[in-house]
Amino acid sequence: MAVWLFLLLSVLWSGAAAADQVDICYNYDCGTQATVIVNGKQLLKIRALFMRAKTPEAEREAISQAIGQFETIAGQQTPTRNDRGGNADDDGVDGRMDCLDHSHNTTAYLELLEHRGWLKYHQLRERVRRAPYLVNDHWGARIVETQTGREYIVDSWFFDNGQPAAVFTLEEWKAGASPNEK
Repeated sequence: MAVWLFLLLSVLWSGAAAADQVDICYNYDCGTQATVIVNGKQLLKIRALFMRAKTPEAEREAISQAIGQFETIAGQQTPTRNDRGGNADDDGVDGRMDCLDHSHNTTAYLELLEHRGWLKYHQLRERVRRAPYLVNDHWGARIVETQTGREYIVDSWFFDNGQPAAVFTLEEWKAGASPNEK
C-alpha cells in the first residue's frame, strides 16, 4: 500500500511541480499583453481537478473550474481581477476583457493543460467565432471530445474574473446560448 501511495504522489508531483507561464491579454482586442506565472502549488491544485475526472463530462467540468482558477491566478498578477462578466460593467477599466481577450486566454490555459497531458478526453482546437458579422460578433475557445468528435466551446466572457467558465456544445453556442438560458 505504501508503495502505491508513493507512486501516486510521485506522479502527481512530477506532473505539476515545476512552475509554468501563460501569455495572456486584456484591455479589449488584446490591447495589453502579460505573462502570468503559475507556480507548482497552483498547478497541483488544478491537476487534482483532472485526476478526479473519469468521464468526458467530468473533464469538461474540470476544465470549467480550471479556467476560473487560472483567471484568479492571472488576476493576482495583472489588473484582469477588475474584469466583470460581459462588456458593460467594466468598460474603460484597466484589466477589462472582451470575448477576444477571453477566448485567447482560455485557449492559452487549455494549451497548458493539453501540453501537460491532463486532458484525457478532449483536444484543443482553434478559437471559433459565433457570428460572421460585426454585430454580435463573439469568440470562444474550442475543444473536441476525442471519442465522439463532438465540439464544445469554453467561454469565460459571461462571468466576473475567477468564476468557472461556461461550456456549451458548439451547436448551442453558435445558436446564441448563454449561461442565463441553461
